[in-house]
Amino acid sequence: MQLVRENATPLYRQLATQLRQEIAEGRFERTGKLPSEAELRERFSVSRVTVRLALNALAESGLIEQRKGKGTYLIGREVRYELDTLRSFHESLRLQGFDARMRLLTFELKTPPEPVGKMLGHDGECLFLERLHLIGEEPIAVGRSFLPAKLADISRDEADIVPTYALLNRFSGHSLDRVHVTLGAQSAGVELAHLLQIAENTALLHMERISYFMNNQPAEYSTFFIRPERYHFTLNSHFSHE
Repeated sequence: MQLVRENATPLYRQLATQLRQEIAEGRFERTGKLPSEAELRERFSVSRVTVRLALNALAESGLIEQRKGKGTYLIGREVRYELDTLRSFHESLRLQGFDARMRLLTFELKTPPEPVGKMLGHDGECLFLERLHLIGEEPIAVGRSFLPAKLADISRDEADIVPTYALLNRFSGHSLDRVHVTLGAQSAGVELAHLLQIAENTALLHMERISYFMNNQPAEYSTFFIRPERYHFTLNSHFSHE
């Protein structure tokens, strides 16, 4: 791949994005050594400063570590999401010690797709939130949620910093009880590729989540589009002794 010099995106960010893409595609071993600075300079025809800035960006996001006198290596630390625990996406990241951040992209009343509206029991508009989830400055997922319209009284500032489950518990007057999760894969379109700083058509993890209150009424419908290179889902289960 050749980096585009006549581009508003700095070369080092383009290089960092390309290396993230190759990590996601499994071109490097999880604990393996990355090409040297000299090899990267020659391959991409860029300066030493550009290579170092790109590697620093990957190091700050926790993907690699630079070992003095030994080179640059991938870090094996994985992001885990426990499917058997009722916990928000943001909270799951934070409890693992990551510098978890959210950026609110959309906050509006919106009519959901018909199947989602029927599932939520809403004929009209719902509160729609779209968030970019980050670890440090690295985008890791885009989340899109439809919530009961009565939550529209919350402020945009609250939606920007308070995770979805905390919003539901705080403003709905009901307690959350259970969640149904479906996992799949989806290619990144133009919008998701831009938000997640990846190449178009990159394979993403797709998680669909429906949460329920104690009274068995649906509380929210969310979809997440997740960069897969460090993300792992876990599930603990038990044998039936019937």
